[in-house]
Amino acid sequence: MEQQEQYLALMTEIIAKQAVILGPDIAILKARSVSGVEISDDGKVTSLEGDPQEIIKKLVDVYVDLSGMIVKNALSSVFAKYPTLKEVE
Repeated sequence: MEQQEQYLALMTEIIAKQAVILGPDIAILKARSVSGVEISDDGKVTSLEGDPQEIIKKLVDVYVDLSGMIVKNALSSVFAKYPTLKEVE
């Protein structure tokens, strides 16, 4: 899988995980507030514009602002699936 595709898949999984916690409407709405990322109505990340690492950090931060550290703990298993990508601090 190409690195760009991995970033798209990773972010799509982050949104899906948050959709379970927050509900799909809120999860997608919050993700769309992050600049540089386009998200389909079903929560799939379709394109990125800018530094993927920065976009992932902003995406996680949006959810952390809502739910606190429980988000980072819940997402650790998602990040584990993409060992070649640097995990967000």
